[in-house]
This record gives sequence, C-alpha cells and structure tokens, in this order.
Amino acid sequence: MLLSMLAVVVGLALLVWSADRFVLGAAGLARAAGLSPLIIGMTVVGFGTSSPELAVSALASWQGNSGLAVGNAVGSNIANVGLILGICALIQPLSVQSGILRRELPMATAASLLLLLLVIDGTLGRVDGAILAAGLVAFLAWSIRSARRGGDDALATELAGEMPPPVPAGRSILWIAVGLVFLVGSSQLLIWGAVNIAQAMGVSDLVIGLTIVAIGTSLPELAASVAGLLKKEDDIAIGNILGSNLFNILAILLAPALIDPGPIPDPLLLWRDIPIMIGLMLMLWATAYGLRGKPLRLERIDGALLLSVYVGYTLILLYSAVSESPWTPTN
Repeated sequence: MLLSMLAVVVGLALLVWSADRFVLGAAGLARAAGLSPLIIGMTVVGFGTSSPELAVSALASWQGNSGLAVGNAVGSNIANVGLILGICALIQPLSVQSGILRRELPMATAASLLLLLLVIDGTLGRVDGAILAAGLVAFLAWSIRSARRGGDDALATELAGEMPPPVPAGRSILWIAVGLVFLVGSSQLLIWGAVNIAQAMGVSDLVIGLTIVAIGTSLPELAASVAGLLKKEDDIAIGNILGSNLFNILAILLAPALIDPGPIPDPLLLWRDIPIMIGLMLMLWATAYGLRGKPLRLERIDGALLLSVYVGYTLILLYSAVSESPWTPTN
C-alpha cells in the first residue's frame, strides 16, 4: 500500500511537470507558426492543461479500467468548478469582461447536459464517441473563429501578456516529445498505484478516479487559475476552467468511448456524479451570470457555496467508499 501511495504521488508530480513542458513546446511551436495569442490560449494551451486527464483516461481505457477513465473526466470537471473556482472566488471576487467567455459558459453547461443524454441508456459506446468528436471539432472551429474576430476582447489582452517566451522550433519539438513521453510514463505509474489502492481498500476504480486522480490531474488548472487571479487576470482564471471542462467532456471521454466502449462503470455515475457536475455548472451560471445579462462575476459568497457543495460531495464519496470497504468493521 505504501509503495502504491508513493507511485500516485510521484505520478501526479510528473504529470504536472510533463504537462507544463508539453504546453511550453506546443505554445512555442504555435507562436513560431504565427498563430495569435488568443488562438493559442483557447486551443493549444487549453488542450495542453487537459493533457494529464487525456493521458490517464487513454491508458486506463486501454487497460480496461473504464471506471478510472470516466471518473477522472467527470471528477476533474467537478473539482474545476467546485474546488478551484470556489477557492479562487474566496481569495478574491472574480469579474469577467470577455464576451468570448460569456458565450463559452453556456457551451460548457450544454456539453455537461449532452454527456448525460449520451449515457442515460447506461452505455458509453462508439456512436457516443462520434457525437463527442463532432462536438469537439465544432468547439475548436468556434474557438478559432472567435479568436480571429476577438482581437480586442478582454481575454485576448490578458493572454497576450501571458504567452510563454519565444522558443526555437527545434526546442519546442523536443519539449513536446519529452512532455509526451513523461505524460505516458507518469500516467502508467499513477494508474498502477491508484488501481492497487482501490483493490486493497475494496473500493471501485470510479471512486478513485473521481477523487485522488481527478484532483491530481486538475492541478495544472489550479495553478493556471490561481496565477491568473494573483495577476488580476480574472478572464484567464475562469476561461481556463471553462475550456478545461469542455475538453474533458468532448476530448477526454473519447478515450473510453472509442477504446473501451460498453456499459458505464457504475450506475451511480448517472444519478450522483454527472448530476453533481451539471448542478455545479448551473450554479456557476446562475450565480455568476444570472438571467439579467450582467457581466460574469463571482463573489466570495458564491465561492463559498461552490466549495461547500464540493466538500459535501467528496464527503459522500468517502463515506460510501468506507461503508463498502472490507476494512470497515461489521457488527
């Protein structure tokens, strides 16, 4: 058990480092190709910060651990909104001026509802994967189109000042290769440790994916959002989360849908985890945007509400896991 826990910790640390190197190389290559900071930020960097989830879900699906793969994606979305945005809003109220982000919020909510509709029959299959892939292509096309038209958008201004320093094309390719190698290796280490812990404790891979793995793979989003917050770049702080949630549903869940299609790993996913994910997105929309068309804003009370929902949800997961564990003494 101790070795498995060490594997999880080391795997998560290497995942965060390799994702950072991958983003650095990909952004550098995109800059060398002449892409604008807004396009790079909305596509390359957005996809790069979700690369830990993609690597873990792809490998887990390949090895038949679909519970870990699906739990990682859904749990990361729950952590992104409830934990990360909750903490950020508690530190400092968030006010977003970007018109692009105000349109991206309902898109992220719609993607969450789409996922529920796809798995309501109890399966996540290749047809569902094709629908997710079509949604991903549509989102990327919308992102590029919005970026080309949004040169004076508030998000464009913030991203222009946050682009990584110019990196020669050769070095960018090297960092992409190094990042990919370590993403695969660290994901394998993390999956090995997480599965061993789940088996030893008698809990499902889904629960491990929703908790330990989901929080760990969300660390790049946490770092990016807090850094944006401290620099008074609220658009980056929230935009990073919305983009990540869209990628997690439309891209990350392609792995279990296409590589390991079949029944969803646990019926609880349908009536507990996905509804919580949708509920948090609706809460974010209601508290930050509302129905009056006001600028998207998160106050400290909103952050406290989001964080309290996440803590309550996590406690329910842990209680369920302990109740089902063979380690729990019975009368």
